Amino acid sequence: MYLNFEFILIAAFATVFAGISKGGFGSNAAFVSAAILATIIEPGSAIGIMLPLLILMDLGSLKPFWKKWISRESGILVLGSIPGVILGAILYSNVSADFFRFLIGVICLAFVLWQTLQKWNVIQKSIRPLSDFYGIFLGCFAGFTSFISHAGGPAAAIYLLSKKPTKTEYQATTVIVFWAVNLAKAVPYTFLGLFTLETLFLDLILSPFALIGVWIGVKAHYMISERLFFSFTYILLTITGARLIWIALA
Repeated sequence: MYLNFEFILIAAFATVFAGISKGGFGSNAAFVSAAILATIIEPGSAIGIMLPLLILMDLGSLKPFWKKWISRESGILVLGSIPGVILGAILYSNVSADFFRFLIGVICLAFVLWQTLQKWNVIQKSIRPLSDFYGIFLGCFAGFTSFISHAGGPAAAIYLLSKKPTKTEYQATTVIVFWAVNLAKAVPYTFLGLFTLETLFLDLILSPFALIGVWIGVKAHYMISERLFFSFTYILLTITGARLIWIALA
């Protein structure tokens, strides 16, 4: 049983942070929550605990951003995500927990590296809207990484940002896309045994923190700069990713 002060403290922080990302900053940092939990518990338990909370966060974010998304791009990403979710379910059944720790750690560090290289103009941001083919491909990748670590945001962001959406259109699109993706993931998560009475009980305890995080995120969407929020996110991801890789290899 994970119900102890250390776990609740860390899980509450991770849940609030994920809620802030879901509620106001395009979901890109929401996967920090599962990565943080995976440093102290088994990765399967971490993603199993977080999925119902992420679905709750999605529901909490729907109302303030209802119908503000870009519909075509949303549909393309959701369509592409389905084979990615299926691939993630197949892979999960055939690899060890340490493999997932390593893979989640690599995803964390790769996200930070990608953003840093873009900031330094080593990698140029896309100036042309990406085609539907790339949308399906990136949606598939988003579905796969979302299944194994709730880290679908970065792949979806590459496609969405090429379409030059407004800040609110981008946020609303990620809300509706990952609400659909997370619902799709719930079916294989159930059959893989990632939901247990213990994880669901912990979800009940953490639910208020999820809603608090979303409320803060919606407010922060219009008040706090994305640069400040993601600077803190990159620090968290670097530390968490390095620790997960260390644990996996050790």
